[in-house]
Amino acid sequence: MSAASEASDPVLPEGATRDAFLGGAVTALQPGRGRHRSGLDAVMLAATLSADTDGTVVDLGAGSGVAGFCVAARAPAARVVLVDNDPVASDLARRALALADNMAFAGRVSVVETDIVGPEKVRVAAGLTRAMADTVIMNPPFREEGRVRASPNAARAAAHVLSDEDLDRWMRTAVTLLVPGGGLSVVWPAERLAALLGALSGRFGGIAVLPLHPYADTPALRVLVTARKGSRAPFRLLQGRVLHEADGDFCAWAKAVLRDGAGLDMARG
Repeated sequence: MSAASEASDPVLPEGATRDAFLGGAVTALQPGRGRHRSGLDAVMLAATLSADTDGTVVDLGAGSGVAGFCVAARAPAARVVLVDNDPVASDLARRALALADNMAFAGRVSVVETDIVGPEKVRVAAGLTRAMADTVIMNPPFREEGRVRASPNAARAAAHVLSDEDLDRWMRTAVTLLVPGGGLSVVWPAERLAALLGALSGRFGGIAVLPLHPYADTPALRVLVTARKGSRAPFRLLQGRVLHEADGDFCAWAKAVLRDGAGLDMARG
């Protein structure tokens, strides 16, 4: 760690950690046990955007900012707005932006603390206006309400449990924020793909789905989904990608994404 980095280190809340992503190009401050922590899903989500992405990228449900930070680090022409209603996660994102490690992109990232599915007037008052975004990315809460035992920790439960009705509200917010033809990227559990496609229907087209398999002989657990507001382009199911070799090590393509900041060309598959 450099002297400059040490000098700028904030005093972290108890249990919070300092975590490096993209081979050290990004430093995130994340909450400790009992709250949602970002990892592979967030980095893969960011990789759905190309390095030449520009304009405003809104990260809905940004948590402590890992996915949005990775977008900003990979796409130097992009401005990123992190949106979350968790004051602890939002505070950690702001603290991380003050780190010397993140100076290369911190000036292009802002944090908005508001309710994604609340009244639009509340979001507008917080700075989220209609058609402000060229791209929206999101890693929504992914567990289906009633299918799993929610965490007794309210903050952790809110970050992991989502009804189909609330998923529809997330998409309603996304489509409101996007310019016509704006792009959407989502990381989502494969088992709930039908619910996501239902929420996209009538709002987005040109949908591409990339399944992510933990191993070559296992079903996909996650999907990366991209779409365009108002597009009439056909649906595409892309060839799935395998994350790990048989020995548990990441495959070469996954290492390139996670450590080197490589992108996933969802347009070509």
